[in-house]
Amino acid sequence: MYGQAELKELVDKAIINLTFSSEAEKLIFPVKYILSIGGKRLRPVITLMSCNLFRDKIDDAILPATGIEVFHNFTLVHDDIMDQASVRRNLPTVHAKWNINQAILSGDVMAFIANDCFLQTPPAALLKVFRAFNKAAVEVCIGQQLDMDFEKVSFVSKDEYLRMIELKTAVLIAASAMIGAIIGEADDKDAALLYEFGINLGLAFQIQDDLLDVYGDVNIFGKISGGDIVTNKKTFLLIKALELATGNTLMKLQEQVQVKEFNPAEKIKTVMDIFNQLNIRSITENLANDYITKSLKLLEKVNADKDRKNELFQMAASLIDRKK
Repeated sequence: MYGQAELKELVDKAIINLTFSSEAEKLIFPVKYILSIGGKRLRPVITLMSCNLFRDKIDDAILPATGIEVFHNFTLVHDDIMDQASVRRNLPTVHAKWNINQAILSGDVMAFIANDCFLQTPPAALLKVFRAFNKAAVEVCIGQQLDMDFEKVSFVSKDEYLRMIELKTAVLIAASAMIGAIIGEADDKDAALLYEFGINLGLAFQIQDDLLDVYGDVNIFGKISGGDIVTNKKTFLLIKALELATGNTLMKLQEQVQVKEFNPAEKIKTVMDIFNQLNIRSITENLANDYITKSLKLLEKVNADKDRKNELFQMAASLIDRKK
């Protein structure tokens, strides 16, 4: 049995040991940079934990798990360009450190590096694993498109938002769990249960990210607090506030969303005051907790030894205790 810290170390070592072409080092420098600046390695660790539910030997899952992490970081490089974000994990984003063209190209090559990692999957599992990954990769792009579309409309419903984050965030976490199960030779029922476990875990994770953007400690969270407020991003907090606000409070919130010229600090304070007035923080925390509870119930149904499931239980539960 492996612990979370041990699995993260295995992933970190696998990332360090990736081989890259030396013909165009400028292409690879940003790749090494984004992969080296930390992160929870949540997705590959989930892959390895899911594999470890069904077998002791997890070596076959290490490179596919690494491929998931490379792909995830590729999406971050491109998302940061689209969001015009200058900070990630308390350090400059790739396009801020180099330039947009370099970030696009280095991000592109990461997608193919990820594919190469997946090609190291044992032949018996390769087709199922690659299909699961490819499906998730396409859905992540659909989710990002929906997120971009939401920027151009004045109203987004809660259900539309939840579908968007399911695609943009949750499906890759779900695929991570399923891929680990497939490599671990789980049956289709258990692989499907772990996929649904990952969907609910991913929904909770993204809702908490929305919360932490507003209420998180920048030194811990690694992003500038209130960035979503400044850019009028359609997060659960804003959607719920627009749903609950009435009268002058609603008018004030709509004014903040529509205003073109503003002082960012003042806008963040005004919108946060409205969130606090409407108890948005507590409502958001409760929704994230609901999804965590669902994920844990699904994990209970997986036909694996209870002790082996303990690490996944602890990881899922710990997401709710991320630093505010």
